[in-house]
Amino acid sequence: MVSAPQALEQLKEGNRRFVSHVLGSDSLSIPTRPAELSTEQKPFAIILGCSDSRSPAEIIFAQGLGDLFVIRVAGNIAAPSQVGSVEFAAEQFGTRLVVVLGHSSCGAIHATLEELARPTEGRSSNLGFIVDCIRPAIEGIWEAGQSQEKSTLVKQAVRANIRASANHLRHGSKVLENLIRNQGLCIVGAEYSLETGMVDFFDTPPLPE
Repeated sequence: MVSAPQALEQLKEGNRRFVSHVLGSDSLSIPTRPAELSTEQKPFAIILGCSDSRSPAEIIFAQGLGDLFVIRVAGNIAAPSQVGSVEFAAEQFGTRLVVVLGHSSCGAIHATLEELARPTEGRSSNLGFIVDCIRPAIEGIWEAGQSQEKSTLVKQAVRANIRASANHLRHGSKVLENLIRNQGLCIVGAEYSLETGMVDFFDTPPLPE
């Protein structure tokens, strides 16, 4: 089993390769081993990321088939189906690192800020669900920062939303709480920069030894 600290270092190293365009033998640019993975998988990290087409986790961390268990949803929200998916992977595969991965200029964050500024009547209930999931994390930022530049608000809101999803995983699931307390599971928050390609792991609790 790959420990949380080992998994985090593998992700950091993969992102360094991605940023420097030096892709190693485990990256998606190299044919991987689908036949070997047809009967089992042992992903070393779970990624709860945004669905944005510019932030595919396997690519930005330079990983290949079977390396990452990726859950993607607009706004990287931790709704019940996403929490259940994280629980499944952590229990089924023994994966000990979960990363909530947001990104700069997130469209779901923009949509939520727009909804806070100008509530709409005709929004799809499905999209409204995503906005309602994000709203509690960023409402205070919007109320306190209406005089700021929108770009500043978005930056603050992106990080607040990542923290909120990470905290919900840490404290909103008895399964995950037990794994954190007794089996070395670690949940961290990170932001991917669309501009530079770099991932900043800014919300990292103390890692188990």
